[in-house]
Amino acid sequence: MTAGAQIAAADGAIPGGVPDVLLPYQQAWIADPAAVKVCEKSRRVGLSWGEASDAALTAAQAREAGGQNHWYIGYNKEMAQEFIRDCANWARHFQLAADEVGEELLKDEDRDILTYVIRFASGFRITALSSRPSNLRGKQGVVIIDEAAFHEHLAELIKAAMALLMWGGKVRIISTHNGELNPFNELVLEIRAGKRPYSLHRIEFNEAIKQGLYRRICMVTGQTWTLAAEAAWVAELRSSYGDAAGEELDCIPGSGSGAYLTRALIEAVMDAAIPVIRLTQPDGFTQLPARLREAETRDWCVDHLKPLIEALEPHLYHYFGEDFARTGDVTVIQVFAQQRTLDLTTSFTVELRNVPFEQQRQILFYVVDRLPRFRAGALDARGNGQYLAEVAMQRYGVTRVEPVILTVEWYRENMPRMKAAFEDRTIRIPRDADLLSDLRCLVMEKGVAKVPDTARIRGSDGRYRHGDFAVALALACYAVYVMEPAPIEWTPVPAKSSRWDKSADADDDLVADLPDMQAGAW
Repeated sequence: MTAGAQIAAADGAIPGGVPDVLLPYQQAWIADPAAVKVCEKSRRVGLSWGEASDAALTAAQAREAGGQNHWYIGYNKEMAQEFIRDCANWARHFQLAADEVGEELLKDEDRDILTYVIRFASGFRITALSSRPSNLRGKQGVVIIDEAAFHEHLAELIKAAMALLMWGGKVRIISTHNGELNPFNELVLEIRAGKRPYSLHRIEFNEAIKQGLYRRICMVTGQTWTLAAEAAWVAELRSSYGDAAGEELDCIPGSGSGAYLTRALIEAVMDAAIPVIRLTQPDGFTQLPARLREAETRDWCVDHLKPLIEALEPHLYHYFGEDFARTGDVTVIQVFAQQRTLDLTTSFTVELRNVPFEQQRQILFYVVDRLPRFRAGALDARGNGQYLAEVAMQRYGVTRVEPVILTVEWYRENMPRMKAAFEDRTIRIPRDADLLSDLRCLVMEKGVAKVPDTARIRGSDGRYRHGDFAVALALACYAVYVMEPAPIEWTPVPAKSSRWDKSADADDDLVADLPDMQAGAW
């Protein structure tokens, strides 16, 4: 039985209706078997206390059962003492054979360092070290770096800890945030961007409250829990943190302001040869008869889009993302081709302004119907965009087209992937002033990169934009990096010529809306 399973078993054995020893988020952390796991967390939610339980159980096990040494690294002596005390208390709780907490002097280059140690009958130990990277040389087992963002040499410390993985060791990195530019936050962003194959946990204060943190505090301190008391306690705590509450409680790195993508970073991946096709309709266009609007739109597609589509590489996968707008802003359709190197090259970008709903559907279907090896697409499904996202999903299938509600959590999880593509220069986009301005609209708000609701810029046509290309690009990247379309198996049926066959330039969407007629229907 693993250490995490033993803790779960112990939780379930508590008599008399007493709540589980560990709260759900603590249990989820311990149950995660990843070799490297990282947690961004609120202050004082008890994660280090939960980690101490896992350390005690693991160190008490025999080698063949997965037992290992544990090396705890806090940034001051008080943290080391507290963690060791917690481990000793867990050892007594689980009735594990272990010595009392002892002290040892560790040679650390030019000086002796006092460490705190618990030795178990298994032969393994839990040791609290200083945060100097050299202290991990020659060590083996599990490394716990607590409040990582506050260590002076975190990058070097993590590098030293990773060396223990070679012989089956593990690394746990736990911290609240300490600024947007801190190496800990950079590590978190790299994990979200897929650059580091580590497991990432996030424990916000409000989520900890929902999972029973204040109830547990009341139980331990002998208070009576009430919803009103909980609300008052939360309000008082947030008030005490003031402006720092976002960083201390909500996992939002401080100093989060300014452009998300620098101009130099954007221009480095721009290519003047990639076309941007724009269509703006006058206000009266929507009042024209349907057949005229459809015919004019079909002609526009044939004149402007058909040559671009026919020039696409037929053997590459193609993806799209769309940010929808009906009036005021612009709809952007971003089309990617994934190269054999896995780099993403924009095939073309389409912008639509003041185009009626049905003609936006007509144009989108014209493009996607003809994309070679179309693999996946994602559409903005907020507000008016919900209709087009829904009919596109119905047309191409739920595994290939996803309507996306753009929430703060969606931005948090997906914007780092897009930024990583810019940083790695694995993406190519059109060299266009309006698109550059859209991308520069992305800013950090409470630790999350997004286009602010109030962002409004004038484009080269003198009309307002709202970072529309930035959103479409993020959705297209999401289609590539996150969506997993199911393969479509099919067997082609030989075509049968008929004088009723539609021409190659006919609009598929319009024909599909006509009654199903075959030769000789009348």
